[in-house]
Amino acid sequence: MPSPFLEIVELPNGKVALRRSDEDGEPLLVIEFSPDAKDFLQGHYIEVAKAMITAGMQVAGQVMEQDDTIPEDRVLH
Repeated sequence: MPSPFLEIVELPNGKVALRRSDEDGEPLLVIEFSPDAKDFLQGHYIEVAKAMITAGMQVAGQVMEQDDTIPEDRVLH
C-alpha cells in the first residue's frame, strides 16, 4: 500500500517534485523553473513551488469533496 505521506524534494536536475515519502519511483508531480524564473525569484523557487503544490492540493481536496461532477470546460485534456 502506498504511503499516505508526501514530500516535496528538489531533484538532482533542479526540478521540484512531489512524491510519496517511501518510494523512489516516478514523482506524482514535477515543477520546472526556467533559469530566468530562478534568477527572477532570487533563488526562492523552492518556496514558490511549495506554495504552488499546497494550493493545488487544496483545490484537489475541494474538488474531491464536491458531489457535483466537474463541468466539461474545466477538465484538463
